[in-house]
Amino acid sequence: MSEFIHLTPKEREALDALELRQRHVRRGAILQRENEPCGELFILRKGLMMSYVLLDDGSRQILRFLFPGDMLGISSAIYHEAPETLCALSDTVVSPFDRATLSGIMQEHPRLSAMILVYSQIERVALTDRLAALGRTSAKARVAALLLDLRNRLRATDKSIDREYTLGLTQEEIGDATGLTAVHVNRMLRQLEEEGMIAREGGRVTLLDRGALAGAANYVNRYEGLDLRWLPPAR
Repeated sequence: MSEFIHLTPKEREALDALELRQRHVRRGAILQRENEPCGELFILRKGLMMSYVLLDDGSRQILRFLFPGDMLGISSAIYHEAPETLCALSDTVVSPFDRATLSGIMQEHPRLSAMILVYSQIERVALTDRLAALGRTSAKARVAALLLDLRNRLRATDKSIDREYTLGLTQEEIGDATGLTAVHVNRMLRQLEEEGMIAREGGRVTLLDRGALAGAANYVNRYEGLDLRWLPPAR
């Protein structure tokens, strides 16, 4: 949140309280399972996770990739059963907290409550972009947009990242997020390399021409261009 607003000491204290407990989650482990009772929410402290749903044919649709600092399970707070599965893509550390704690923050810190709404809307709009892309854009555009989005999300908490970053995803996982097969993902990555937009080596990706990549993907960074002048004042 400090990327967008100046947090007061009391607001920082309230957010720090969400991270008092820590839970280690191994790569591939399920933190929350779709259609099962859910009572906890989480802050992702370290590692990479994903949320997904299983379709009627048994295939998996990845909805979001989740990064350190993200609040997990917010959608589950309003249901008795989880609407999505949360799975670790690497060894991760999460901080669990209950709904009563979230309720307390909303009562005592309206600006933090408003920021939770802001992040929920950013995620909704980004998911809308990807939904539109699944039905209206080429396979190359979908893969290009995902590569840009991963870079921008990682950079939010690590300013040392510029053009190069560790991908941390299999081609199957990229495919489950973009509606493509792993074979098709491989073909699109090779095409982006041949066109001089990216380079790959040892699990790392370098975005050689972000402008061309963004143009090919019709990509919009939804974490930019925010208007937060309406936020309530800090208490």
